Formats: sequence, structure tokens, C-alpha cells
Amino acid sequence: MSETKRDEARRQAHERGVYPAPLNEGRSRNMRANRRANTKPEVALRSALHRLGYRYRKDFRLDLGEVKVRPDIVFTARKVTVFVDGCFWHVCPQHGREPTTNEWYWTPKLRRNIERDHRVNAALDAAGWTVLRLWEHEPLSSAVEAVVAAVDRSSERSCDSSSSTL
Repeated sequence: MSETKRDEARRQAHERGVYPAPLNEGRSRNMRANRRANTKPEVALRSALHRLGYRYRKDFRLDLGEVKVRPDIVFTARKVTVFVDGCFWHVCPQHGREPTTNEWYWTPKLRRNIERDHRVNAALDAAGWTVLRLWEHEPLSSAVEAVVAAVDRSSERSCDSSSSTL
């Protein structure tokens, strides 16, 4: 889509009230720069895990009936999923805050994000997956420890169940 068509579509969406017009070009540029995948905390965690010898899938789609989800990191053989949640987008209890501008748009959107997270967690849990949610502000060392512990616990469980069937 050309830039002029995109700008026109954006202007029409703002007029219809689909989403708010940006306060200024700087804010608009910042919001466009937000990524769905490959955020800095996610990339740092993946790099640290890879250096430790862990292999995983990134942004791997899992179809769980009605729920389709793309965890940031997936250990398919161990059935462990890792999400690195942004403080703003997932309303971190420590850093998240109520929006003060365009709250008519942001408050319901952020609430839907939280509800989706709960739905995804429940669907993954029901399908036998271990779900690990980490906040973007969590220190890398503790995030790595949490993931390694979850993967190792999952590994122990799969060894226990396979040995009991022999």
C-alpha cells in the first residue's frame, strides 16, 4: 500500500472513531515502531537461552481449537511456551498505568489484551502445555533461570511418564 493510501485510510479511520488520531507525528512514529515480535527483551532472552544450548521455536503458531496463539518462545518437545509481555500492553502491576489520553480507546483495548492472555493461558494449560509469562522489565538472569527451570521440570515429567510405561 502506498504511503498516501495508508495516510488516507488512517485519516478515515480516525474520523470514524475506529482508533484515535495521534497527538503528534513523534507519538505516531513511536507507536508505529512497536513490534509484535522480536522485541529487545525477547531477543536478549532468546540469545541467552541459545548460548546455554537450548533450542526452541520463535513466534511458532499453535492451534488449540478455537484459540490460535503465537508464543514468543516455544519448546515443542517439552511443551513449554514463553511469553515476554510488555508492561504497557499487558498492564504490568508494577509499571502498567491507566491511560490518560484517549482512554475511551486504550482502556478497553488493554482490558481485551488481559482477557486474551487469560484465554490463551487456559487453552494452553488444557492442552498440556506449561505457560511461562515474563515481564519485559524482569532481569535477564532471573528470566533465564525461570525458563530453564520450566524446561527442566517439563523434561523430568516426560522422563517419568515414559519410564512408567515400560
